[in-house]
Amino acid sequence: MAIKVANNQSLTAITSIPASITGGAMTLLETKTASSSDTITFDSNIDSTYKEYVFRFYDIHPETDDKELTVGFRDGSTAHDATKTTTYFNALNYEDDSSTSLAYVTGHDQAQATGFLKIITTGLGNDNDQSCAGELILYDPSNTTFVKHFISRGTAAHQEDLTQDVFVAGYCNVTAAIDGVQFKMSSGNIDSGVIKLYGIS
Repeated sequence: MAIKVANNQSLTAITSIPASITGGAMTLLETKTASSSDTITFDSNIDSTYKEYVFRFYDIHPETDDKELTVGFRDGSTAHDATKTTTYFNALNYEDDSSTSLAYVTGHDQAQATGFLKIITTGLGNDNDQSCAGELILYDPSNTTFVKHFISRGTAAHQEDLTQDVFVAGYCNVTAAIDGVQFKMSSGNIDSGVIKLYGIS
């Protein structure tokens, strides 16, 4: 069968993919649901099975106003304190369209730090309809030669009635395998929400 190319260069009439082309399948490994939870922890299912792991978080709602969703990585110990160097920028827009911004936020990046990393910025609201959502991608966590790269993108309803688009990237500056990931609020509990862990083949 010939491949048909439309005027806009899109492909049509493809009914199957050659067996030599593989990859990209998402396998759900674990689902965790918060209910006034101090942390949401994934300390299994992160190993050499996959080169890429994706955490997707849905409707994460803080117990109290003005909080940040944070993450820590475990590198073989019992603590989620792997050393990280990161970048952080965000865009925002108010509901009344009174103000917008796009900025690098130096106060939220880390340079060789072991503390938990902010992946949703200050001001996450706890009104009944406020929450955050997004994903964190961790690359090749079982590699023992190179640093462990990750990226995160999330959106949040801020306590001051604005939306945020948050971009975080960096690496765990360790050659040990990353075998655990933990999410928590900057303080207080995660009142509700779901985080799913996927392996990418």
